[in-house]
Amino acid sequence: MRIGIVCPYSWDVPGGVQFHIRDLAEYFIRLGHDVSVLAPADDDTPLPPYVVSAGRAVPVPYNGSVARLNFGFLSAARVRRWLHDGEFDVVHIHEPSSPSLGLLTCWIAQGPIVATFHTSNPRSRAMIAAYSILQAALEKISARIAVSEYARRTLVEHLGGDAVVIPNGVDVDFFAKAKPKPEWQGDTIGFVGRIDEPRKGLPVLMKALPKIFAERPGTRLLIAGRGDAEEAVESLPEELRARVEFLGMVSDEDKARFLRSVDLYIAPNTGGESFGIILVEAMSAGAPVLASDLDAFAQVLDQGAAGELFTNEDADALAEAAVRLLGDPARLTELSERGSAHVRRFDWSTVGADILSVYETVTAGAAAVGVAEDDRGTGLRARLGLARD
Repeated sequence: MRIGIVCPYSWDVPGGVQFHIRDLAEYFIRLGHDVSVLAPADDDTPLPPYVVSAGRAVPVPYNGSVARLNFGFLSAARVRRWLHDGEFDVVHIHEPSSPSLGLLTCWIAQGPIVATFHTSNPRSRAMIAAYSILQAALEKISARIAVSEYARRTLVEHLGGDAVVIPNGVDVDFFAKAKPKPEWQGDTIGFVGRIDEPRKGLPVLMKALPKIFAERPGTRLLIAGRGDAEEAVESLPEELRARVEFLGMVSDEDKARFLRSVDLYIAPNTGGESFGIILVEAMSAGAPVLASDLDAFAQVLDQGAAGELFTNEDADALAEAAVRLLGDPARLTELSERGSAHVRRFDWSTVGADILSVYETVTAGAAAVGVAEDDRGTGLRARLGLARD
């Protein structure tokens, strides 16, 4: 099968959607399918052979974060050329409601289109306001996928229609077989995420640290992710800052080793999460997980059976749970074992097969994807207005 996948966010800026698309593409390539991914990327970004650059992206506030997106006349021309050259049996668009390549592809393409919705934002005024613009594009989608029940709910409430829920996937064995790193072991708690993005919850964890460190004098916090380390610890008493180690950006291999090494992984995210791929990765590595009780996180952690939950944005509750768990090796072992068993349902062998079934359903008896006739005239210009790359 010839599969085209559209990534809305810049390939050179790490994120859950990009990782999902990368792993999905590589899973299908291993199965023998012909896959091409269209993604925004800076000119000097090294790209895998299956990724086609749609040009440089620009930062845009989106879903409580800043996303690097690609939109405009030049982007539309690149989408059109990619579709023409690809002769795809199916095109799989991610986040078609964002002002990026996915929405352009919906407008331009004609044929079997699958869309995955990642966003969970029950108060999205922007999505409601943009409904009339999105409607014509969304009506062309042959099948919809939501990565969680909460992403599905956002779709249903704001855009109408429904979707099948297929979670994000992970290569469980990649994390399970990683070798722990000795210097990251021994009374360590871990955090992975963008340091300067408040919704990732690092400020909540920092507020909890004095209580954790007071009860567990030998404990260290290891942080992997981009951002300003000095700014991150400025709220922490001076004498405690040496017990926080910033690793910066880490490779996929080192992230797996990181998660295999820590005694407890903490996810203090405060909102805007539709799934929680880092929780799945942590469980795959056998790390016991303590996470805020966001609806999406609770679902991933089997309502607390595969990892413990604390009240969102409550630093005292986080500290109390962390101290209790770090002092109870038997409970940590239990969480590790439960998480390792539970996470198998998120392995690509299951998730990829479910997505492929959706492809097969929409392509049965259908012609290949092409360029819609009305895209060549004023229709697309009217939708784009004055937007230019």
